[in-house]
Formats: sequence, C-alpha cells, structure tokens
Amino acid sequence: MKIAAKMFHHCNFCERNCGVDRKNEKGSCGVGNPLIASEFLHVGEESLLVPSHTVFFAGCNFNCVYCQNWDISQQPTRGIIIDEKNLALIIEKRRNEGSRNVNFVGGDPTPNLHYILRTMQLVRENIPVVWNSNMYLSEDAMYLLDGFVDLYLTDFKYGNNECAQRLSGVPNYMEVVGRNHKMAWEAGNMIIRHLVLPNHVECCSKPIIKWISQNLGMEVMLNIMGQYHPVYRAEEYAEISRLPTYTEIGEVIDYAKDLGFNNLI
Repeated sequence: MKIAAKMFHHCNFCERNCGVDRKNEKGSCGVGNPLIASEFLHVGEESLLVPSHTVFFAGCNFNCVYCQNWDISQQPTRGIIIDEKNLALIIEKRRNEGSRNVNFVGGDPTPNLHYILRTMQLVRENIPVVWNSNMYLSEDAMYLLDGFVDLYLTDFKYGNNECAQRLSGVPNYMEVVGRNHKMAWEAGNMIIRHLVLPNHVECCSKPIIKWISQNLGMEVMLNIMGQYHPVYRAEEYAEISRLPTYTEIGEVIDYAKDLGFNNLI
C-alpha cells in the first residue's frame, strides 16, 4: 500500500514511466482521480468466470486506433468518483448477488493500481481478483500484484513492436508485455485473450501464439477472439478497416491446435 502510494506521486505504474505526481498532474494516460465508467455483473466473460463483477475504469495507457471500448478508454474523464469505502461495499453487495470474482478492467486498471489495492483492503469477504489488462505494467507494479491477483485476464495484442507502435502508440511492446506474461504465469492463474485483427494473422496472431508456446507452454488457457469490428479511428488504417474473415479466424485457431495447445476457449 505504501509503495503504491509513493508510486502514485512519481507515477511508474505502467512502462511509460511518466514520473508525474498524479495528485497534481496527469501522465500520458490522462487519468487523474480514478473514475468508474460502469460496474455490473457481467455474464459475457469466459464461462468459468461468470457472473463476474466487472469494474470499468475510464482511461487507458494505450491509444489503440481500433479500441472496442474507445468511448471510455480514450475519454479518461468519462466516469464518476466512488471512494474506496463505497466501492468496497458495492463489491460486497455484488458478491451477495452471486459474483464469482471482482474483475478490474477499463480502459485499463493499471493507472488505478493504488486505488484498487486500498479498496480491496476494505472488502470484508475473500473475493477472487481478476486483473483484466493490456499488461503494459512496470516491473514494480507487477511485483505489487504478486499475491494480490488471483487470475490475470490478459490482452495479448501484437506479435511485434512495429504494429504495436503504429496502432496503439506503444514502444517496446514485446519486451514489456512478454516479461509481464512470464511474471504473471509464474505468479498465478492466467487466461490470455487474443483478438484477431484483419490482415494481421502472419505478423501478429501466429507470432503471439508461437511466443506463448515457447515461453509459457501449452497448458495456458488461450481465448482466440473473432469479434473485432472497425470502430473509433480504424477506418483511417486500410488493413484494419474491415471485419476479420472466417478464414483468418479459423487459420489462427488451427495454428494453435497444430502447435498443441490443450486449453483453447
């Protein structure tokens, strides 16, 4: 808790390492005080997680031109302030209504790490924590999550740094996200999501799946997702301005099966 509070005042929650005092100014994510865009019992997540109490934060440390949640991720002021005590009460209420976990998402939860830790310290029940993230955390932040998170629900987007920089404005993607996936896999349970982008099967989807097979093994749960649709600024980028084809999605799934993945969702 104390370490997270210190990090907040010289912010390095994510690998961008802005170093700003978030009490007085905002970093590249644009997040000041944590704002909740929505919270509800979600039944649309992976079947073993639902009903999942999803807490959506406004703002994100990525700037994905095709973000499927762009209305909250790219508008960090679009939410309401709920203090830690009241959010803890809401989490307990949702637990009594049948939630199997509390699922911190966004946007991305990373800019709100200090607030999440303080909130869960006030929750009186033992509720599993799902960290639903793009995994661009700093190494220091990953150490804070070790022992706190019960399941990492990760978003592994790209198989190379060039696509990450061009489509999400993120440097050193593979090094950072790769490191954090290794740390998360050693620390606890994990489900990796991969959204298939049109025209990115060879440069992203297959390299990601190959990387997972070589670095994490075949037992990790892998959810290959085909629900991409061009929103936000996607039409400005010709190769992602359409839906992925059934052939593209099937090719990625078949590739994972051929490599020997045992837990495809």
